[in-house]
Amino acid sequence: MIHSILKDRPTKLFLGFTAFFCCNALIAECIGGKIFSLEKLFGLHPSNFSLFGQSGLSFNLTCGVMLWPLEFIMTDIVNEYFGPKAVRRISYTAIILISYAFLMFYGAIHVPPADFWITSRVTSDNIPDMQVAFNGVFGQGMRIIIGSLIAFLVSQLVDVYVFHKIKKITGNKKIWLRATGSTLVSQIVDSYIVLFIAFSGIFTWQQILAIGVVNYIYKASMALILTPVIYIAEKRIEKYLGHDLAHKMKQAAMGKDQDAPINIPAAG
Repeated sequence: MIHSILKDRPTKLFLGFTAFFCCNALIAECIGGKIFSLEKLFGLHPSNFSLFGQSGLSFNLTCGVMLWPLEFIMTDIVNEYFGPKAVRRISYTAIILISYAFLMFYGAIHVPPADFWITSRVTSDNIPDMQVAFNGVFGQGMRIIIGSLIAFLVSQLVDVYVFHKIKKITGNKKIWLRATGSTLVSQIVDSYIVLFIAFSGIFTWQQILAIGVVNYIYKASMALILTPVIYIAEKRIEKYLGHDLAHKMKQAAMGKDQDAPINIPAAG
């Protein structure tokens, strides 16, 4: 039974997407604590603009946003070939694994450190206190973690809903419209849920709105820029599965009760 599953191409494809989706989401959460300047990344001076009464704004983003566009692409591809139930399944799996990872980070932070390790010159690169540095890297604020997980789950469900609403109108044509459209809608939700949960009472609502707009501009721009990647991935998947099987999977993905890809007969 196991050998037949591993030979099933749709199943192998789904397992591959699930593994990369979860890994990419976890890495994005882990590196999200660092803020970088998008302008400096391209050799430009930070722009100082005003929005909602907030002046001195520039495109300062978390490193995690560099990886989230890949999540948008994978969500749309899984949605296209395996349906909304499959997207919900990998989203729940990712949330469980991220929650488990942060639980382990919390435990590691509170394990008593060895005295020599705290100021060890061998491992610390002259960092005065390794425990403080470790806490700073892995000890993200609980509100940010909770806000990020809730935003991720809700935005994924919104993405699935919008994607299939558009697909019912367009059929198998215009994948760019449903992929980009669903991402543009879901990322409004994602941007503001995490900000309001994490920073309500800390920032003013004007600051939250302004930061959300800056983040959304980046996400929306990346969704448009990466649209060709959807077509490249679609061609590679069709070549891997075969035209007939790929077409059957797309048709099955539109059904409300379509289950996991293991139920779809594979070729070869």
